[in-house]
Amino acid sequence: MPTTPRPRVALACALALPLLLAGCAGAVEVGVPGAAGSPACTAASEHWPQELSGQAPVETDPSDPAVRAWGDPAIVARCGVPAMPPTEEQCVVVDEIGWVAEDLGDGTRLTSFGHDPAIEVIVPQEQGPGPLLLPAFSEAVEELPTNGRECS
Repeated sequence: MPTTPRPRVALACALALPLLLAGCAGAVEVGVPGAAGSPACTAASEHWPQELSGQAPVETDPSDPAVRAWGDPAIVARCGVPAMPPTEEQCVVVDEIGWVAEDLGDGTRLTSFGHDPAIEVIVPQEQGPGPLLLPAFSEAVEELPTNGRECS
């Protein structure tokens, strides 16, 4: 009965271990917004950044073109969230696009303002100031219909 020499088995196991561990990392769980399948979000999703703050996209669960995540902890973007009503919340303008910022305690939620549907970007505190990432989403937001609301 032929046997495989032990050094080859050990080497094969050592080479396979990183691949097995990579599979354990898992995808980022996200909720898919109700209007994610809209033509506007389909167009917007074609303009998600290829990388964000030097980080490549990571898998999401479920996998849907209207949602994208980058890094660890993940920065998550979702197209198809409801348009924001008029608000007194802090609104910043980046590349002529309004964004409403909401402090989540452990990060920031930024929602495009004046578009229907809207794009939401959640930035964990460890990933730095969320507004600095917003220029990367300008092209995606520009694909969404406007609703006449502007930051004031």
